[in-house]
Amino acid sequence: MSAILSGFAVSPRPKWTASDCLEVLAGHGALPSDCLAACAVGSLARGWANDRSDYDFNVVARRQPRAAGSRTIRVPLRTATVPTRVLEVRGRRWELKYWTDAQVDEMLAKVAWERFGSGRPAADVLAVDEELFLERLLTCVPLTGADWAARRTAQLGASAFRAFVTTRSLTAADNCAEDALGQLAANDHLSAVLSAHKAWGHTVDALLESCGNFGSRIPKWRARRFQETAPRELSFEQYWAIETMRGYDPAEPRPWIDEVIAKCRTLALEIEVR
Repeated sequence: MSAILSGFAVSPRPKWTASDCLEVLAGHGALPSDCLAACAVGSLARGWANDRSDYDFNVVARRQPRAAGSRTIRVPLRTATVPTRVLEVRGRRWELKYWTDAQVDEMLAKVAWERFGSGRPAADVLAVDEELFLERLLTCVPLTGADWAARRTAQLGASAFRAFVTTRSLTAADNCAEDALGQLAANDHLSAVLSAHKAWGHTVDALLESCGNFGSRIPKWRARRFQETAPRELSFEQYWAIETMRGYDPAEPRPWIDEVIAKCRTLALEIEVR
C-alpha cells in the first residue's frame, strides 16, 4: 500500500496519508467499533481524483451500524441496505458506504465459478452497487484492515467475476452492433451512429475487463483505464480515434459505421473470457 494517496495530492492542498484519512474518519466517529476494514476506493484510490471529485470510502464491519446516514442504498442481499454517511472535510465531500462482512460473502458467492455458465445472463448476476464494491476492492487503498482486504481480494481474483463482467460487456456490444446494422438497413443513420459508438465502448470495456481492469459501470474513466492496461490487441491511438469519432463524415456516415462494427467484431474474437 502506498503511504500517500495520490488522489489527495490536489494543489494547493497538502497530500494526505492513509493515517491522516484514518484520523479524520475516527475523529468524526465514522468507524464502527467492530470495523474490519476501511478503504479509500474509486478515483481517489486510483489517483484520478481532481478538484471537483468526491472522495469515496468503503467501510466493512461485522454488523451494520445504527447511525443514520444521508441515504440508504438498496441491494439484493439478505441484509438489503447499505447505509451511507457524508462528511465535509476542508470543503471536500467524503462519502462512506457501510457494508457487512456477511454481505461481502454473499457477493462473492454470486460470482463463484459454479454459477458461471448456469444460463443466467451475466448482466443479472450483480446489482450495480455490488459490482462497484467488488471491482473497487481490487484497486482499494486500505486505511485499516489491510489483511482483510488482501484476503478478500485474493478470493475475488479466484472467482468468476472477470468472466461474468467480460461476458456481460461482449453481449452488450453485440446487441448494440445488431441495433446499428438494423438501423443502417432502415437508413436511420443517426441512430446507427449512436449504436455503433456504444458497441465500440462495450467492446473496449470487454477487452479491459478481460485484462483485469474493471470499471465499465463508470465509462468516464475508460480512457484512463485503457492507458493503465495498454492491451496488446489495440493501441491507444486506434481506440481513441473511434472513441472521438475521428474520420466520421456526417454527409457519408455509412463507411464509419461499417468500419466501427467490423472492428468491434474483429476485436471481440480476440477477447478471452477467463
